[in-house]
Amino acid sequence: MLRIAVPNKGSLAETSATMLAEAGYTGRRDSKELHKADPANGVEFFYLRPKDIATYVGSGALDVGITGRDLLKDARMPGAREIEALGFAGSTFRFAAPPGSFGELTDLEGSRIATSYPGLVDAFLDAHGVAVDLVPLDGAVESAVRLGVADAVADVVETGTTLRQAGLEVFGPPLLQSEAVLISGPEDAPGTETLLRRLRGVMVARRYVMVDYDLPASLVDRAVEIAGGIESPTISPLRDPEWVAVRVMVARSSVNRVMDELYQLGARAILVTAIHNARI
Repeated sequence: MLRIAVPNKGSLAETSATMLAEAGYTGRRDSKELHKADPANGVEFFYLRPKDIATYVGSGALDVGITGRDLLKDARMPGAREIEALGFAGSTFRFAAPPGSFGELTDLEGSRIATSYPGLVDAFLDAHGVAVDLVPLDGAVESAVRLGVADAVADVVETGTTLRQAGLEVFGPPLLQSEAVLISGPEDAPGTETLLRRLRGVMVARRYVMVDYDLPASLVDRAVEIAGGIESPTISPLRDPEWVAVRVMVARSSVNRVMDELYQLGARAILVTAIHNARI
């Protein structure tokens, strides 16, 4: 069976579990369970700390896992590799310091940098030829400068509010754009392709909806310019030979604009249906 590492807590855990359930897998019901077999789908789930997942997968103890790109980079585990971005838990890593302290990345040379991701930061600075003293912390790195243990910090930045409250501002280039990813060992284990195909189907279903509408046949070409679908819309005849029924996949983010444009063109009976899963 395919052995899958799943986050047991934190921001990655709930969405990972939901995504696997939508992909047809049977996960744990008790949050205290550390292992769950799903023989019907040929998989086993192991619920682990997100920071440890890259180590287990990279060592070959488990076949695949869901973790953050930041945690994968931070682990610096040679055998672990990203095989698919999963489209949730996005974050950006930046340097921050008191205003005016640093301007360019090279200004960090010889300084003290506090971070919860020493492996990630060390690799980034090594690649840019900047030597610093890293101060590893488990969390709340924003206080490190005020308390005098660091000159700057490297941390996740969302709105920047927490950093500003600590008297810090971001500078230099982003270290990493992170999100949840599916990772594998050096070689894909049997069953990995099926898991990947299922997860991709869930991601498609989350990004698209199905739109059905009736339209005068003479307007089909113009309607296709508005909504062309993944490959091509399905066109079906109606009892009235001058009208057709159209079915097309549309990006969820733009569906209301598409509906407005189709209605203005002459489409009627426009219906939107959620897609629960897909294979593209």
